[in-house]
Amino acid sequence: QLQLVESGGGLVQPGGSLRLSCAASGFTLEDYAITWFRQAPGKEREGVASIDKNGRNTHYKDSVTGRFTITRDNTKNSVYLQMSDLKPEDTAVYYCAASKYFWAVRPSPPHQSFDYWGQGIQVTVSS
Repeated sequence: QLQLVESGGGLVQPGGSLRLSCAASGFTLEDYAITWFRQAPGKEREGVASIDKNGRNTHYKDSVTGRFTITRDNTKNSVYLQMSDLKPEDTAVYYCAASKYFWAVRPSPPHQSFDYWGQGIQVTVSS
């Protein structure tokens, strides 16, 4: 079965940190660029960070630049999103998505351009 699986979400206080993981099964992740999206209640799904196939190029939404870092380890078939200095407005369901093309996230890329999506994982930032 070809799928992406996110892990590492949860509840964190403002100013705290979380690391999300996105693991691929059934296919080789190094053949794909990866984008992390998020969707808050009542809002559209938006691109947050992206990384190309070999990890040399990354792109971030303005509001997370300097706080979030996207990396990948192709030997582990995984991509990560390190989130620091989290704010209540970061609360959302986070998704990873795979595409053959490396998309920037400003503006948010078209959802239909992605071949695989994870099921999503909740991140809640609250005191």
